[in-house]
Amino acid sequence: MTSTDPLRNLGVRLGPHGGELRVFSANADAMELCLFDETDPNWLVKTVPMTRDANGVWMGRSRSLAVGTRYTVRVSGPAAPGNMFDPEALLLDPYARGLIRVASDGWRSVVVADGFDWGDAHKPATPLDHTVIYEAHVKGISRLNPAVPEELRGSYAGLAHESTIGYLKDLGVTAVELLPVHAFVSEQRLIQEGLTNYWGYNTLNFFTPHTHYASRGAQAAGPAAVLAEFKGMVKLLHLAGIEVILDVVYNHTAEEGIGGPRTSFRGIDNATYYRHDGTGAYIDVTGCGNTLDFGNPVPQRLVLDSLRYWANEMQIDGFRFDLAATLGRGTDASYHRDHPLLVAAQTDPALQGVKLIAEPWDVGLGGWQTGNFPGPTSGTGASQADGWSEWNDRYRDRVRNFWLADISDARRNGQAPVGIGGFATRLAGSSNTFSPERGPLASVNFITAHDGFTMADLTVYDVKHNLGNGENNRDGTDNNRSFNHGVEGPTTDEAILMTRAKAVRNLMGTLLLSAGVPMITAGDEYGRSQRGNNNAYCHDSELTWMGWLRTREQRELYDTTKRLLQLRRDNPALRPSRYAVDGQTTPNASHMDWYDATGQRMDDEDWNSPENRTLQYLAASTPDKEEFNRVLLIVHGVEDDVEVSLPVAPGVTGYRLLWDSATEVPIPEDATEVAPGATRLVGGTSMQLYRAHGPRVEPAVAATGADAAAGTPAAAAHG
Repeated sequence: MTSTDPLRNLGVRLGPHGGELRVFSANADAMELCLFDETDPNWLVKTVPMTRDANGVWMGRSRSLAVGTRYTVRVSGPAAPGNMFDPEALLLDPYARGLIRVASDGWRSVVVADGFDWGDAHKPATPLDHTVIYEAHVKGISRLNPAVPEELRGSYAGLAHESTIGYLKDLGVTAVELLPVHAFVSEQRLIQEGLTNYWGYNTLNFFTPHTHYASRGAQAAGPAAVLAEFKGMVKLLHLAGIEVILDVVYNHTAEEGIGGPRTSFRGIDNATYYRHDGTGAYIDVTGCGNTLDFGNPVPQRLVLDSLRYWANEMQIDGFRFDLAATLGRGTDASYHRDHPLLVAAQTDPALQGVKLIAEPWDVGLGGWQTGNFPGPTSGTGASQADGWSEWNDRYRDRVRNFWLADISDARRNGQAPVGIGGFATRLAGSSNTFSPERGPLASVNFITAHDGFTMADLTVYDVKHNLGNGENNRDGTDNNRSFNHGVEGPTTDEAILMTRAKAVRNLMGTLLLSAGVPMITAGDEYGRSQRGNNNAYCHDSELTWMGWLRTREQRELYDTTKRLLQLRRDNPALRPSRYAVDGQTTPNASHMDWYDATGQRMDDEDWNSPENRTLQYLAASTPDKEEFNRVLLIVHGVEDDVEVSLPVAPGVTGYRLLWDSATEVPIPEDATEVAPGATRLVGGTSMQLYRAHGPRVEPAVAATGADAAAGTPAAAAHG
């Protein structure tokens, strides 16, 4: 930013003689700064007329504008399509760093000081190929943790407590991705029904941490204490080597549709901030009542300033953008992968090294954009760290189908509907979705998220059970791709319980052994259930909180997840950062060879036939920093056991078993080396992982994924 930047220094800036507030409004004809009593936030003690410059920035100065001051603005303007001014409305500064609530629908901005003693803490800067994301809710993760002092449970301090951090470290994840922590409120409909927005996707302000996630003591002390507790949480997580990624909601705000609350943007400059047609009616591509207009540079700038603040002042390591396709919609409301906001987020010098993760869709026309976000800016061979990664819904759907919906179909029809080709392509890094210069790390692999069934519930329920949400079970997706294994809901049938537990191990094993960046939903590591609710956004209760008193089966699943994460760390062949290229040795790209159950190379029929759902995947790393590594993963997607002949491959002298999803308790690495060509029994619907021993042999021909390795593009056709 230069001194000639017309939108520089929006919000409050403090100096030796008070403060200055700068607010943008292109369409207002008057604006005033309102200052409130330091003890009674309803007592308006002073108003300051603000003046407008040639660029639409309104400025007001006052000696009373200091740290701790409560303030708002009042804005008036002409009646015209797109304008919604109310000169009596007390409006929040869009750049406010602190907020207090003064009534059920009343708010005040609060001036807070920057600065914090970060000590020896610094951003861990975990490479993407080593990153494992843990999607969690600030309150839900520690609300029931008995090791956390009661007054800290469910707070930023509770997440930063040594027992919570110890749990994350023991499990082996490298980053926590927090559901929204920007200040938010519940929607009007939920309030009327006595419910609450637990997830937080209803942002009130883009610069302020949510007050009610702070401990009671910090809340009572005010916005500065809330801010300090948040920064303290980040500091302690960083000292433990854990990154903090925020789920951010820039696509819409809590002002909802026309007629909804008027708290900030709507009253300051509705025509600039929100997307609308010529009559002033909103164009809503978010399904939430309004949509920020990113065809306008002012909302673009707002988002970039917010990202800079959180990445630098708050030391946040990355962002997951809710409904990110909305951020790429230009003046014509269509999506553009080279949209200025998307490009600026990855090229801004103040955001270098920050992880950018897109939820690559919204609900508008042309809203599904998986695989179509910007890649590295330096061309082929550049580091993927400066490009976007994306939630890969095609991965989610294919893995659920293979282990659940396909098995359900096979029980009904005698055979699964598809073969293994599409699943293999997802396992190998989704090369049919992401371009070669982006590579497998563009894919954030997930099977569950906050939105939908938990991993355990995928194996217990065929249909959603959302009556508690107050919408007569109409909300939430019906496309769950789940399988209850014969009984809807809980059962005491031991055979069904064992089959369900194995299905969860298969899902978790696939997630953590696939190429790409894995994301675990908090609680899936031990089998948390939401009793079949696949849209629990409005439940702030034990239904959505993590449980810390675990059954034997839950402890076993936790141990399995922990073991899988250890195996992922230990075996670079499982986490390539690039796709291999035919005829070349590409650093950090795993060479992949594919075999059938007999140990023979896969052919076209093997990939596509529903009769073949068994493969052996031999992956050899080509690292430039780690030791050479080679693993064999066997996947068997039929409920009958099968005899498998381990492949005879160049350089492989033997195999040692590392993990078998057919076992409830993780096995230690088998000291017995099995020779190539030997047969092994693989249980129905299960996986086995081996370490392949022997000298490194350069491949004559590399492969870009399951499709190319098979010599046919057909493997990707079902992806």
